[in-house]
Amino acid sequence: MSAAPTADSARASLEALRTEIAKAVVGQDPAVTGLVVALLCRGHVLLEGVPGVAKTLLVRTLAASLRLETKRVQFTPDLMPGDITGSLIYDARTAEFSFQAGPVFTNLLLADEINRTPPKTQASLLEAMEERQVTVDGVPRPLPEPFLVAATQNPVEYEGTYPLPEAQLDRFLLKLVLPLPSRETEIDVLTRHADGFNPRDLDSAGIRPVAGPADLDAARAAVAKTSVSPDITAYIVDICRATRNSPSLALGVSPRGATALLATARAWAWLTGRDYVTPDDVKALTLPTLRHRIQLRPEAEMEGTTADSVITSVLAHVPVPR
Repeated sequence: MSAAPTADSARASLEALRTEIAKAVVGQDPAVTGLVVALLCRGHVLLEGVPGVAKTLLVRTLAASLRLETKRVQFTPDLMPGDITGSLIYDARTAEFSFQAGPVFTNLLLADEINRTPPKTQASLLEAMEERQVTVDGVPRPLPEPFLVAATQNPVEYEGTYPLPEAQLDRFLLKLVLPLPSRETEIDVLTRHADGFNPRDLDSAGIRPVAGPADLDAARAAVAKTSVSPDITAYIVDICRATRNSPSLALGVSPRGATALLATARAWAWLTGRDYVTPDDVKALTLPTLRHRIQLRPEAEMEGTTADSVITSVLAHVPVPR
């Protein structure tokens, strides 16, 4: 029986995870890092980008690099809540109803194009994401551990989409925006395809499992021991409170957003090899952790203000502890 991973070996495994994903996904390093941070924080991730920027490939490669069970749901307008959570099925042989588990009963759920299904079906994930259980016919059924939802969505201005409500957006630890690649990165992508890379066959790309549940457990235990000074805690609170006073926002960051920023900054500090959090750790994770937790005023949106620009302005004005 192999020994339990140490904190250092767990960190090495997660670094290898990032390297493994890079074999298939080019130029999306911040998104890869965000997924690793989410795994450490037991959080969920929303990936947003125009079609064709490797959102689905990124999650599939993450799944292939982990020794975890994974399932995929393609969200469509006719998808029903029971198609995700599972439902009671009548068994004619026993004349009884039995529960048939849905795809949510897995370790890593890829919710592909989550904003293409109506709010009723989107909401079926709320209990699973927050409580890590599913209630069917009044009976709560716990989900496997670890459990992570990686949802992809196209920008809401595309036709046939249903914007996620604030209550569900707040359940995502991070919102990662995948931009269009640079010219050099796009040349690299095409070169790989010309050399025979097939995104539908990750085995041929050499993707292998390099981390598993034991590594995550050891890493999470180490992250929990990463120290946070009172000055850093106050800095996080000041950032979140400043969003509530911004004239461009109708809704600022809630205390849940502040605790999320604390968790992600802590995970990032540990990943980079430190056992304490610095202001730079907080700054590095502020945008992906908070951008989906604020709501712009209509007039600010019409003037071209974005969530990212508001948060960047807040970071520029909140005093940094020394």
